[in-house]
Amino acid sequence: MAFQQALSGLRVSSNAIDATSNNIANAATVGYKNQAAHFGDMFAAALNGSGASQIGIGANLLAVQQQFTQGNITTTNNPLDIAINGGGFFRMSNNGAITYSRNGQFHLDKDGFIVDDLDRNLTGYGTVNGIISQSIAPLQVSAAFLSPQATGQNPSAAYNGVRVGINLDSRADVPVSPWVNGGAPGDTTSYTPDPTTYNWRTSLDVYDSLGNPHNLAFYFVKTATPGEWEVYTSVDGTTNQNSGGPGPLGTLTFDNMGRLTGGSPMAASIDLDNLMVSQGQVNSALSPLAFNIDFAETTQFGTNSGLNKFGLQQDGYAPGSFTGITVSPDGVVQVSYSNGQTVPTGQVILADFANPNGLRAIGNNQWVETSESGPPMLDIAGTSGRGALQAMAVEESNTDLTQELVNLITFQRNYQANAQSIRTQDAIMQTIVSLR
Repeated sequence: MAFQQALSGLRVSSNAIDATSNNIANAATVGYKNQAAHFGDMFAAALNGSGASQIGIGANLLAVQQQFTQGNITTTNNPLDIAINGGGFFRMSNNGAITYSRNGQFHLDKDGFIVDDLDRNLTGYGTVNGIISQSIAPLQVSAAFLSPQATGQNPSAAYNGVRVGINLDSRADVPVSPWVNGGAPGDTTSYTPDPTTYNWRTSLDVYDSLGNPHNLAFYFVKTATPGEWEVYTSVDGTTNQNSGGPGPLGTLTFDNMGRLTGGSPMAASIDLDNLMVSQGQVNSALSPLAFNIDFAETTQFGTNSGLNKFGLQQDGYAPGSFTGITVSPDGVVQVSYSNGQTVPTGQVILADFANPNGLRAIGNNQWVETSESGPPMLDIAGTSGRGALQAMAVEESNTDLTQELVNLITFQRNYQANAQSIRTQDAIMQTIVSLR
């Protein structure tokens, strides 16, 4: 009887229309992955094995599979909107209940946690003393005031103290006049060094424990000894520069290839108490301000004295207030402050699965793992097949509206054809019933 086949055809056509309509309804849902209904034919079991003459008994729904293809990336104005460009899922936590999502529309809650619109926490690697750890936890951003950091006392810096990267001109002449720093050790007399007593100078600001800047100037004096340069310093325009008094802070030596062979690092110790008194102020910062000066990237070549690509760097900074958040392509969440500092507060991790189609959709752009999906494999973005992250952007639904509308027409025709099969069978039955 054709009723059974036609009824199954109506059922699967209706399933296909449902899946297509759901795709169309979610065409604007961020991170949505469109569905495809898969069907199979049905045959009655034949004990006699008469396969050649067997007629099918209709169709049934085998599965509804989501298509995990990439959606278009659209930029936004929210710095915490994050799009995954490639494979992977965000790992979300709702009071310990773990779900996975492709929807990267995030914001900060009242406690500084990065959450989605349903207040589920985005998870990743946290930080310890400004260093990314391997402990997975909800990511939290601190918008608190950033305390100052004294030069030479920053444990998370890539280098400690001051780093000087310069070239000293090997063609320079020894100054005609001897260096005259003036005064006894500890003298804080303001002065302007005689330009004829040194070959080249440069300066940068260093910071005390309260975040006050102090201008540290370097004066480089070539000596009569080949490849030897004396280094003098001044702080805030005074001769106060190190615990040894107004003499040279140290001596740099170079080989005949212009490479540094000695004199680095140099230890600096600034007497802030005397320095501030000379400026008519009372010092409240930790004194002395002590740090090392690294000249490892300094050279002596036959070109003008000046900064090289390493330049002048130091690891201290003034206090700063919160100004914004950025997310790098590998998922590091950085907080920016008004003093120019950026501090990492965590790193987004992505989950991947051996069989993403085995995930169970639970709505609201979330999936949960199942035995068919396999356990989550967690790592940072850009590794092991995971995509890169793009901040201030979201991934659109991968629904192709044109294709879905064409599919809708096709499935409607299929539904009408199956309905016609029922009408035809009904006409045959009427003929049989009307026989006398």
